[in-house]
Amino acid sequence: MYAVIKTGGKQYKVSEGDTLKVEKLATEIGKTFSLCSILTLVDGEKVTIGTPLVDGASVDATVVSHGRGDKVKIFKMHRRKHYRKSQGHRQSYTEIKIDKIAAK
Repeated sequence: MYAVIKTGGKQYKVSEGDTLKVEKLATEIGKTFSLCSILTLVDGEKVTIGTPLVDGASVDATVVSHGRGDKVKIFKMHRRKHYRKSQGHRQSYTEIKIDKIAAK
């Protein structure tokens, strides 16, 4: 059984026991929470596609850790114009573990 969930403006294909890094969530480490924005639910041969969400479906997850990703370097330059601009960015993330996928 697996589900396609939406969190942080992105979509993820998850099944029970998976760990994944999502956009930062304001939940403490060790807490369990429920994701209700389920787009698709697949259980063997039975496929449920939401319009836009699947009614009554939920995914329970536990927060494993919080962190920051690798640094992304941004460099802009116009040749022969004496223009150089350098920037960096580190995106915050939350690592979650999928505990249970439940249908209605």
